[in-house]
Amino acid sequence: MARDRLLAGGAIWTLDPTVGVAEAIALRDGKVVAVGTNAEVRAALHADYEYIDLAGRSIIPGICDAHIHLLWSALLADQIDLQEVASFDQALEIIRQHAQRLPADAWVLGSGWDHSLWQRDWPTASELDQVTGGRPAFITRKDLHSAWVNNAALNRANISKFSSDPDGGSIGRDAAGEPNGMLFENGQLAVKACIPEPSAAQKEASIQAFIKRMHQRGITSIHVPEGPDCFAAVQTLYGRGALEMRILHHLRMDLLEHAVAMGLKSGLGDAWLRFGNLKIFSDGSLGSATAHMLEPFDNLPANAPHPYGIPMHDREELFATIDRAIANDISVIVHAIGDAANRTVLDAIETALKANPESLQPSLGKGVLAARIPNRIEHAQLLHPTDIRRFGQLGVVASMQPIHATSDISVADRFWGQRSQSAYAWRSLQASGAILAFGSDAPVESWDPWAGIHAAVTRQRPDSSPDGGWYPEQRLSLEEALWAYTIGPAITSGEQAFKGSLGVGKVADLVILEEDLAQVAPQQLAKVQVAHTIIEGQTVWEG
Repeated sequence: MARDRLLAGGAIWTLDPTVGVAEAIALRDGKVVAVGTNAEVRAALHADYEYIDLAGRSIIPGICDAHIHLLWSALLADQIDLQEVASFDQALEIIRQHAQRLPADAWVLGSGWDHSLWQRDWPTASELDQVTGGRPAFITRKDLHSAWVNNAALNRANISKFSSDPDGGSIGRDAAGEPNGMLFENGQLAVKACIPEPSAAQKEASIQAFIKRMHQRGITSIHVPEGPDCFAAVQTLYGRGALEMRILHHLRMDLLEHAVAMGLKSGLGDAWLRFGNLKIFSDGSLGSATAHMLEPFDNLPANAPHPYGIPMHDREELFATIDRAIANDISVIVHAIGDAANRTVLDAIETALKANPESLQPSLGKGVLAARIPNRIEHAQLLHPTDIRRFGQLGVVASMQPIHATSDISVADRFWGQRSQSAYAWRSLQASGAILAFGSDAPVESWDPWAGIHAAVTRQRPDSSPDGGWYPEQRLSLEEALWAYTIGPAITSGEQAFKGSLGVGKVADLVILEEDLAQVAPQQLAKVQVAHTIIEGQTVWEG
């Protein structure tokens, strides 16, 4: 049996309201055996224990990214990254150099571009043709809701002037009606279907490598809204004993009837790999101007094809799907960006809960794994003020990504104007009684949780603009932001009984920081360094 470990000499941010910031913590057999004052903790130790001097450093619970596209992020690590590339010419040069290193028949793949930084309209297929050497190219915008492709890719997918727009998507066209290289929402699917799939072994290796990177920033748990290929990869790693991350994996909407037929219910699994919610898209994104709006976007061209955005499903279909899931004990996780999308999803959940009253409240029992987990809305970026209180009333988790707010300041001001007063409304949602669960939405944004914590506390970009923060009344304190990256996600996954805070009996998932967190200025939070990441008492990262 391993020796007890005593960690003391620094501030232990337990996030347990009955303990607060403790002086010491003791670990035994992968769990917290004592936490509190030095005297209280030493009294609980076995005689032969290991002492770890924190030397003024801080400890926090393990961080959870409550919304990350794991396999996508892992595979994109080897592709073109156009995040924060502010010049269109620079983007073309990056693509050119990457394409030149590829075999002649390879696909040119990438992500992260943001044409609002380029101060121009959408890029075109012909411009991409110039730098890809005849290879097909598919490069997603940073929000993943639109893609820039070249003519070789359009030809592979048989997309032409005579192609119809698919349901839930559109094909960008020039003045003559020819495809112009932009694909929106489900308009991307035909090209995606032509891109060769990596092997199972490649997916598993990419995920393992990416998990190691996440450990370096203190992440010990993640919630993953991806498809069966990702679940198959993590299940294989789990079966080999090689899954070094706690994962809540969601189910794709088109698999609902299979899940119902199997009797699959939210919460199945264990403390390492668990089935979460049914993932549904209700609308598009802000940056692609496809979020579903109550009123038209501001500042769109007069001929904009979808001034109110694009609802991904008609109202009846969305209501029926959510009711079908909830009636069968499958909680829902619904992507909603615009105020119309959020209202419609809240309406649908409320209707389903009334029809299935036994599902009104998630199970908050004391078992290690709760039987039912909450419904949730992902992103919840723009809310009509009258809808904010409904999250708390309906028990709907607001699963949000703070870094979206600071990344989207310019485009939100442009497209939403004064409506942005109730955008990314963390403080208002919290006051309504809603559970906040924070994540990154990587690879849409950086997966680094400290960038998100900085955004939540300051509502400023990395360069400290705008002065005082963007709609600063929605800022959170540091402890509140940490809560939303730890306890909030644990409640959201029904796992609050054994993780999320550092309490006696909970798993020893914790992060030792290089700094005294109380002394870190808000503007420096993104630069906080991790000294050790520990999962179930075992060190998985040491700086």
